Amino acid sequence: MKNQKKPRIKVMPVDDHPVVLEGIRSCLKRYEQFDVVGLACSGEEAIAKAAKLSPDVFLMDVRMTGMDGLETTRKLREIYPDAKVLMFAGLEANELVSEMVQSGAKGWIRKTASASELIDAIERIYRGETFFSPDIAQTFFDHFVLRGGKPPESAAKRISERERQVLRLIVDGEANKGIADTLNISIRTVEKHRQRMMKKFELHKATELVRFAITRGIVNIGTF
Repeated sequence: MKNQKKPRIKVMPVDDHPVVLEGIRSCLKRYEQFDVVGLACSGEEAIAKAAKLSPDVFLMDVRMTGMDGLETTRKLREIYPDAKVLMFAGLEANELVSEMVQSGAKGWIRKTASASELIDAIERIYRGETFFSPDIAQTFFDHFVLRGGKPPESAAKRISERERQVLRLIVDGEANKGIADTLNISIRTVEKHRQRMMKKFELHKATELVRFAITRGIVNIGTF
C-alpha cells in the first residue's frame, strides 16, 4: 500500500507591498509542504479571497494602509472563527502585544526572521500551536506575567513634545511651511521631525503617520 502524501499547508500572505508578497511567495515555493494559494495586498482583499481559497494560515502584516493587520485579523476571526493568523511584525510589535493578543492572532514573527524560523512558525500555527519570535515572547511574558497586563510604553510616550506639536499640525492638514511658521522653526526642522517619527514607527507615507497618530491616541481630533 502506497504512503499517502501529507496535505500541503495552504498559505496566504497579506501585505500592502507587492515586492514583499513576491518575496514571501518565492521563499515558500522552495518548500514542498507549502502551497501559496493566493496573495492579498490589503485586509479587504484577504477577507474577500478567504472564502474561495480557504487558506490554512494567513501570514499577516501588522502595518497596512486602510484596514491594518489587527483589524483584518479581528474581522477574519468573526467570519471564520477557525482562521489561523501568523502576524508579521516590525519594531511596533512590542507596543502592540496587547492588541495582537486580543485580535485572535495565533503567533507573531519578526520581519527580520530567517527562512527557517518562518517555516517553523507557519507549521506550528497550522498544527494549532502558537509561535512567538523570542523577543516578542519576552514582551508577552513581561506584559501578562510581570506587569499583570499593563501595556508596554505607548507610542505617545515615545515622541518628544516638539514632535507631538508637529504631528498635531500634520493631522490638522498643515503643510511644512505652515507648521514652520506656527512653531517658529525652519521647514528643514519640520521635515526632520516628520522623518524621525516615520522611522520610529516604521511608516512610509504621510497618510500612514496621520492614521497612526489618531488610532494610537497620540493626537485627539477633538482638540482641534
